[in-house]
Amino acid sequence: SGPAPAGQADSEHARSAGADPLRLVRSHAAALLGYDGPDDVDPVLPFKDLGMNSLTAVEFTDRLARVTGADLPSSLVFDYPTPSALADRIAAEDAEAARPGTGRPAGPSAEPIAIVSMACRFPGGADSPERLWELLSEGRDAVGGFPQDRGWDLAALLDPASGGPGTSLAREGGFLHEATAFDPEFFGISHREAASMEPQQRLLLETAWEAAERAGIAPDSLRGSETGVFVGAMPQKYGPAEEEAGEDAAGYLLTGTTTSVASGRIAYTLGLEGPALSVDTACSASLVAIHLAVRALRNGECGQALAGGATVMSSPGIFAEISRQGGMSPSGRCRAFSADTDGTGWGEGAGMLFLERLSDARRRGHRVLAVLRGSAVNQDGASNGLTAPSGPAQKRVIRQALADARLEASGVQAVEAHGTGTRLGDPVEANALAATYGAAASDEHPVWLGSLKSNVGHTQAAAGVGGVIKMVLALRHRMLPQTLHVSEPTPHVDWEASRLRLLTESRSWPETEGPRRAAVSSFGISGTNAHAILEEPPEEQGAADAPSGAAEAGRPEPAGPLEAVPIVLSAKSEAALRAQAGRLREFVTRRQPDLADLGASLVSARTAFACRAAVPAGDTRELVEGLSALEQGRDAAERMQATAPTGASRVAFVFPGQGSQWPGMAAGLWEAYPAFAAELEACAEALGPFVDWDPMDVLLDRPGAPPMSRVDVAQPVLFATMASLAALWRDHGVEPAAVIGHSQGEVAAAYVAGGLSLED
Repeated sequence: SGPAPAGQADSEHARSAGADPLRLVRSHAAALLGYDGPDDVDPVLPFKDLGMNSLTAVEFTDRLARVTGADLPSSLVFDYPTPSALADRIAAEDAEAARPGTGRPAGPSAEPIAIVSMACRFPGGADSPERLWELLSEGRDAVGGFPQDRGWDLAALLDPASGGPGTSLAREGGFLHEATAFDPEFFGISHREAASMEPQQRLLLETAWEAAERAGIAPDSLRGSETGVFVGAMPQKYGPAEEEAGEDAAGYLLTGTTTSVASGRIAYTLGLEGPALSVDTACSASLVAIHLAVRALRNGECGQALAGGATVMSSPGIFAEISRQGGMSPSGRCRAFSADTDGTGWGEGAGMLFLERLSDARRRGHRVLAVLRGSAVNQDGASNGLTAPSGPAQKRVIRQALADARLEASGVQAVEAHGTGTRLGDPVEANALAATYGAAASDEHPVWLGSLKSNVGHTQAAAGVGGVIKMVLALRHRMLPQTLHVSEPTPHVDWEASRLRLLTESRSWPETEGPRRAAVSSFGISGTNAHAILEEPPEEQGAADAPSGAAEAGRPEPAGPLEAVPIVLSAKSEAALRAQAGRLREFVTRRQPDLADLGASLVSARTAFACRAAVPAGDTRELVEGLSALEQGRDAAERMQATAPTGASRVAFVFPGQGSQWPGMAAGLWEAYPAFAAELEACAEALGPFVDWDPMDVLLDRPGAPPMSRVDVAQPVLFATMASLAALWRDHGVEPAAVIGHSQGEVAAAYVAGGLSLED
């Protein structure tokens, strides 16, 4: 039948949309693009993906301009690329003036920066900070064989008989064997585009999303915020050359393999409007990115930031090249600061931090894992060679970071070193540390030295953020993990005089006169050095470990013991929902979290997708059983699952007539929720002049109260309860689009809609 004529559609949609801008936008989009109705237009999908092109965009804008009477620019759907964003623009003519971030600090500040969450992927199954700590605390070696699913000619690469150009001396490395797994639909990416994206971009998207959730923030709530993105990454030879690309990759290969897009894709996907920078200083890239994020937060360029980095090797060329140069460890392992060090070993990884100014984190009630006290970046300059490390430059960057932190070197007890396991680099670094931190230490209180690279290999652009995550975990667990593969400390360092001690075994991190502090170093092959200083958070911020993803503080506590807690999950597909149930089951089994805290976190810190499930549980055993049923798709799972309608929720409040009351119906809610109690008491006060009994006595079922069987009692208290329930829903952010009532409920509906005052 085709779309309605423009004039008719304008008038019809204007009437049906009423005062709801989102309904207006979706109605016109549906009419123009041939959808059955406005509910079929996804409010968060870009207009481009809904089927709108440049020609239909002009007609769409003209229609909206006629209906709204507003002067709308021709670039409207490009400036506000989703129905939801455009509806917000129509609802607020001066939306730009009310943008988030106004009133931010105007100039540089020395305020410490809070790390409020972390996410990561490292070899050995370390796909979360918790699992990375398990790997570290158990002293596990995550280096292993080459991946079999990347199309590499391993027979030629690892040919021991050849030993010539193009072969690797090492037969093992620290690989992310799950790097080929990615769910593009979750991020609204087509399979064709995803195949043209290098794995680094994919991992950065995943860890950015997880870092937001683990901070207690639903990622979609960040859309339009001045959140910055700072990413360290190195170019990889992924996919065919652009001139050789086939139709499948055409149009996507450029953005899929360009390093600058690594940060831009995160900002685009999450709708972040702060600075987005991709940094390539090779092996120091992610620590440089964290340094830049700290500066941006202090300067007020953004209100919060995602900072980290990733490396996934798309080709094995770096193994062959470093083998040819004689810098490759035959075992593929980094023997950091060991007497038998024999070269570096390559690894892969990804890590992401969610950062805020410390005062903002406290104000928002976010858990603070650690504090970034200071950081610095510098360059080797004209050193002994383009790739040769510079001891004087490393000393300078350490002193600059200490000055930025306003600390003396004696205030730092441990250093996560660059520690690549090379014969030249390790002694240069150790001697620079001895001249700075060692010079301020004592025999009783030495400086402890370690390297994550001994566990997972040199993860290149992810090495710096990996070191930060390791030391944050060490601060929280008050333990310094062992550095592996040390036969004995290298003789090229005077360990006794340096007052440096190599962590050849794990040790507890005892209390000191001040806060526990750690430093992290990261040096790039081109000479860019970075150094950061971490500090445990103030004790009142909770040194005790809390469940990951704990929601913001300040939410109301239950009034008493809960018989059951609804544990809610959501995903974009039923398969993903079941997989999430499995992951949550593992977490609950391992961590035994408080169910009320877990339930609140899942509601407040996760994006709600269409496929949903609720598992009611009174204890951990019930929850594990329910999650197992959901994971396996057993019969009980059908009762737990539902699919939410697409588009914005439109809620109606329906109020019943007489007969729905029972004695004490308001008592539990009156005790538990201040919003309900305040409205109930206001209703009782307003009813007081018209009755010769105390409404609160009836509502709370107190002794001597008149029975509810009396119609002159039942109707007033039923009205008060319904009005208070509406107040409670509104206090939880649920606003009705319509109200309706039957009999006595009509009065409550009229009051809630604003047609009657409480006195009326």
